[in-house]
Amino acid sequence: MATRRSFIKNTGVLSAGVFLQPSGLFAAGSNQFESKRPPLAERKFSSDAVEATIVRIRKQIADPELAWLFGNCFPNTLDTTVEFEMINGKPDTYVITGDIDAMWLRDSTAQVWPYLPLVKEDKKLQALIAGVINRQKHCILLDPYANAFYKDENKESEWKSDITKMKPGIHERKWEIDSLCYPVRLAYNYWKITGDVSVFDAEWIRSIELTVQTFKEQQRKQGDGPYTFQRTTSWATDGVPLSGYGYPVNPVGLICSTFRPSDDSTLFQFLVPSNFFAVVSLRQAAEILGAIHSGSKLISECRALADEVEKALRQHAITIHPKYGRVYAFEVNGFGSYHLMDDANVPSLLSLPYLNAVKANDPVYANTRRYILSADNPFFFVGKAAEGIGGPHGGMNTVWPLGITMRGLTSGNPAEVKKCLRMLKATHAGTGFMHEAFHKDDPSKFTRKWFAWANTLFGEFVLHTHQRYPQLLAATL
Repeated sequence: MATRRSFIKNTGVLSAGVFLQPSGLFAAGSNQFESKRPPLAERKFSSDAVEATIVRIRKQIADPELAWLFGNCFPNTLDTTVEFEMINGKPDTYVITGDIDAMWLRDSTAQVWPYLPLVKEDKKLQALIAGVINRQKHCILLDPYANAFYKDENKESEWKSDITKMKPGIHERKWEIDSLCYPVRLAYNYWKITGDVSVFDAEWIRSIELTVQTFKEQQRKQGDGPYTFQRTTSWATDGVPLSGYGYPVNPVGLICSTFRPSDDSTLFQFLVPSNFFAVVSLRQAAEILGAIHSGSKLISECRALADEVEKALRQHAITIHPKYGRVYAFEVNGFGSYHLMDDANVPSLLSLPYLNAVKANDPVYANTRRYILSADNPFFFVGKAAEGIGGPHGGMNTVWPLGITMRGLTSGNPAEVKKCLRMLKATHAGTGFMHEAFHKDDPSKFTRKWFAWANTLFGEFVLHTHQRYPQLLAATL
């Protein structure tokens, strides 16, 4: 997640020279929902399967504005953020996050994730995603503690003065557990869909070895480990106390995450959603290794570490809330301290079923969900424009479309899904795209007009709704 906190006031003028009314109000006329995609010749990548999906799904969406949003958002990653080429005979795909020319391991997975079901219909698209996997393992080999990278390995970052072991080619070196989980998630599901094992070469195996090594270092059983981070900044969430190691933890088997998926620093470093994600990823890595490298000691290491973290989550991640009962804490320290909140970025507590980390009907998750989507969560905001989860990264009273979208993706209630779709439709501020965050009372005040993860996830949500609740799309919202 890029560090961009300044809000943009939508003036109704977009950079492409197209004029729209602010706050989602459109002038009358046949061109009110004109496509906001780049011209065909300017698109970074084109997929026949994606284009066919857009045409097919839009025909089944009765609401013209929602259909227009889907058509703009779903292909946004391919249209604007990917650079595909063959390097040494292998596909390579660099994926920027949007308005920052850097590739986040998290964002790049999430940006191409909704295209995975289409790869069997489109070999070009399959090669593109194989290229993302190849690029990600290359990044991990450069530095498993970094979260964002450049294509040019000689490029120096704007954050080169950070007090940590920065190298050329690294945009930012914030240690986040999920940065090593998302590449496994992508590789595992790519393999399950395609059966292609060509991406699982010696470099990929080495990236898993580094993942396990890094996770074990950050269990902090043998001291604080090799990673520290400090930054000269006025933003408290960009700094890490106690000489860059963070506040102490009790080494109970959980993994420290110095930063959250928002790129904000943690308060207590055992970030619960990310530890759940690590359990899933370690078991997926073990399954892949079992298929391609069956005698590897690394398989048992992955499984043993997953079992250890899972056991520690059962023992230390649950607390009793006076109103909601047994709930998952957001962060813990192993000494008995709990931090109760949730953040819109994924992995979040809300997203645990989406990541296959818990069942949607898990009673502790159900209690936690009720807490998250209430005023008792300090980062759940209710305003005139929408309600939803935000987080410290965007500041108070800002709702994140990611949070609204994830609420819909994890809901089993059609009325709640419809509510989420309506809120997203009402808060794009006339731009035709999702944003990082917007003010709860005024969606024309938003951050990041080009944020591909939010756009593609919205597209995934529409596809999910079409599969589970087609009747919602068959009627005007």
